[in-house]
Amino acid sequence: MVRFGLLGCGRIGQVHARAIQASPDAKLVAVADAFDAPAQALAAGTDAEVRKAADIIEGDDIDAVLIGTPTTTHYDLIHQAARAKKAIFCEKPVDLSSERVRDCVEVVNQNGVMFLTAFNRRFDPNFANLQNRIAGGDIGDVELVTILSRDPSPPPINYIRTSGGLFRDMMIHDLDMARFILGEEPVTVFAVGSSLVDPEIGKAGDVDTAAVTLTTGSGKICQISNSRRAAYGYDQRLEVHGSKGMLRAENILENTVEMATQTGFARAPAQHFFLERYEAAYLAEITHFIDCLKNGTNPSPHIEDGLRAQILADAAAKSQETGMPVSV
Repeated sequence: MVRFGLLGCGRIGQVHARAIQASPDAKLVAVADAFDAPAQALAAGTDAEVRKAADIIEGDDIDAVLIGTPTTTHYDLIHQAARAKKAIFCEKPVDLSSERVRDCVEVVNQNGVMFLTAFNRRFDPNFANLQNRIAGGDIGDVELVTILSRDPSPPPINYIRTSGGLFRDMMIHDLDMARFILGEEPVTVFAVGSSLVDPEIGKAGDVDTAAVTLTTGSGKICQISNSRRAAYGYDQRLEVHGSKGMLRAENILENTVEMATQTGFARAPAQHFFLERYEAAYLAEITHFIDCLKNGTNPSPHIEDGLRAQILADAAAKSQETGMPVSV
């Protein structure tokens, strides 16, 4: 039984708490949050204790620390948990600075603790199936990858101001997915971005509409498009063109019923947001982490994957600012 301590009882913390509860091999022992009300509410619903973060990290009855707090707190919590020899499951991004992520890599490696960067989309059954079929040679050599990720609506402006920007906050998932699918590291990043959804996002120094082109050393190309607005639901699609064919993962719809009349064909909208769309992925992600702890194997994606995605996000932000391609 893997005994978890959860840091952060907000929306993503609640998602992970449900995933831990669903596992027969895990127990949520304690939770902590900067605010008492969400901590008490989550503890009441999971039969966990409310403790201070430091007490969870140092607790003898805690095997693994799950970090679901704001990104700006990750650096210190990772250092504390690594020095306490706790396994670490950390939400993305690891930090908003590649240099600080490198510091985290060093402390994790020095203390020999297990670490998983929570890029949950790798665990989506459809995306994982697609990647396995690429690895199996179903479409030959990968040549062109297209990733589309569009939120139904933008987050609050207060969140935008502290998020690190669209490339580091939203697109970092897609940058990791690009690495996962390409099987080769990008060496050049070119990005464009605009504020088309909400002018307040532009005033806050961010973009809400962006596209990035990644190129690998062998010439493989990945195109990523992001938008903070999609009137038809949470848009998550992936297409891979190879030398022998093409693989595509489509949106998950609210239902599979299709209506046909003289006016045409009508289908249900895409599932509304990430909580529904990636429910299976969150469960598979925590199951993978638990299995690694039980078997003594390294989780994947590791902290180095978090660093590589952060480097690409930094390069995209620099490219968008300068209007020039950036070498990685």
